Amino acid sequence: MKGKIIKSTGSWYQVLDLETGAIFEARIRGKFKLLKTRLTNPLAVGDHVEFQLEKDDIAWITKIEPRRNYLIRKSVNLSKEAHIIASNIDLACFIFTLKHPETSLGFLDRFLACCEAYNITPLILFNKMDVLNEEEAELVKDIEFLYQNIGYRTLEISSYTRLHLDHLQDLLKDQTSVFFGHSGCGKSTLVNALQPGLNLRTSEISDTHLKGKHTTTFAQMYFWDFGGNVIDTPGVREFAMIDIEKEEVQHYFPEIFKKREECKFHNCLHINEPKCAVIAGLESGEIFESRYATYIKLMDEAEEAVQK
Repeated sequence: MKGKIIKSTGSWYQVLDLETGAIFEARIRGKFKLLKTRLTNPLAVGDHVEFQLEKDDIAWITKIEPRRNYLIRKSVNLSKEAHIIASNIDLACFIFTLKHPETSLGFLDRFLACCEAYNITPLILFNKMDVLNEEEAELVKDIEFLYQNIGYRTLEISSYTRLHLDHLQDLLKDQTSVFFGHSGCGKSTLVNALQPGLNLRTSEISDTHLKGKHTTTFAQMYFWDFGGNVIDTPGVREFAMIDIEKEEVQHYFPEIFKKREECKFHNCLHINEPKCAVIAGLESGEIFESRYATYIKLMDEAEEAVQK
């Protein structure tokens, strides 16, 4: 029997029977846990699997199909490298909030680099536009302009005023999408606004630290009435890329990768090499400082991974 993982709690899963539409509680055979991998979880929401039904309609997953793509986050378990957040994604929506909570550009850039690395189409959603004053709204437009010039698609939204939600529905229709962002950025509220009746649990921002409280504790797939589905994920603090060579990092920053053709040396890493077009672009403002800072940080992480 062929199915799709639609919920993961760590030890138990829910699998959707692709033929009948039935949903079963599922577990994996012990052998999957013994696979040598640098990932902490053998299965993720979005995985296509084969399974068998046994007594009490418990499904046992027997095979995992190759993943088309996936996104991963750094694991809190230091003995492992990373944790798969979701797989087989058509559209990855990054929910950016200027405040309540504040989203850093470095966090956004890391997400975009991961999308480039794993061949996933990103969409930047600037959420909670209804709480911004005029000056803050202008700042969002400046940030949008920056990322649109690089080639990324953006959309300003509000779950409460329903700003551009009709347009967002058109983009999500018939896609497997996933919502990412810090805890408190409004992922679950947005799902509720797009699919009334789901009533996903939401929480207010902590006044003490201006950070969101975790309300989604595991990834789960929900189906839109207008077609397609979304994977709602726990708040992610940091994305990760594993098995990436230092020389590859520039491939995941489109404006840097394009500029490299003008460098004097074909193997330029854009750090301190002479006649580097990327460094010149940084000085002229063509390359944004926060983007370059994330590039350097990912280069350092790739170098550290080799040395371990």
